[in-house]
Amino acid sequence: MQGARKEGNKAIIDVRERILNGEHPRNEIFDYVKEAPVGTIFEIHLPRRGQPIITGLESFGMNVIVDDMGPGHFRLTSVKLAEINASQTAESSNTKC
Repeated sequence: MQGARKEGNKAIIDVRERILNGEHPRNEIFDYVKEAPVGTIFEIHLPRRGQPIITGLESFGMNVIVDDMGPGHFRLTSVKLAEINASQTAESSNTKC
């Protein structure tokens, strides 16, 4: 995924510039989360709170911590604790970013 890097079992996804340039990488983020191994810690950096991404991750059964890091910088932190099944995938794809 563009804007993602791994540090051990942590995936750091920084899509601030992509979103500010008009891109909508929500589904790309969800696909990345679904494909990641159980136990992966996700740190997702956004230019705004990103409620649609929060809602989508929660629909996967993941808890999300939101940190306001400063002007134009929010960090979502979550851990994949179980595999994500098809019904959870369908719920999140209907969420708009």
